[in-house]
Amino acid sequence: MWPWGHLALGYLGYSLLLRSAGRTPPTDRAVVWLAVGTQFPDLVDKPLAWYVGVLPTGRTLAHSALTATVVIAALWVVLDTHRTVTTAFSVGYVSHLFGDALRPALAGNYQSLAFLAWPVLPPVRYETEGSLFAKFATIDLTSAAGSELVFALVVLGLWYADGTPGLGLVKRLVRGRWRER
Repeated sequence: MWPWGHLALGYLGYSLLLRSAGRTPPTDRAVVWLAVGTQFPDLVDKPLAWYVGVLPTGRTLAHSALTATVVIAALWVVLDTHRTVTTAFSVGYVSHLFGDALRPALAGNYQSLAFLAWPVLPPVRYETEGSLFAKFATIDLTSAAGSELVFALVVLGLWYADGTPGLGLVKRLVRGRWRER
């Protein structure tokens, strides 16, 4: 998935989770942690594979369900009193893995799901490994990237209906005021 697809899928999942529990829309701080969670696997794996060369592909270490379990469990222990942000990050992280696994699973291409069990299973090789620019050069708005963009625009409507959570915190961060109101 593309970054905007991951973000939209994570926000949709988190917002629906809160609504199903009878809660209000997400808070500013939770949405920021959610956004980080939706991008976390790519922020770890892509640079370490493409630029540093310590991982075999851009979907290994942080894309592994094994690593996700350890990271999420560690956050639950370390941020014990901050369940809202821990839940938001966790939903974002898990939705990222789900999003990357969805197309191969629906296509019956189960060997492409090996990244979920790395390093127990060997890494999956991809056509556009090597750089962010190589990946973006493959964008075809009539394919997956385009459908994810449409999906993201629809979820943007939900985010707007929820009161644009996260935007206030980002504005305060830019102005140098971290505290949430």
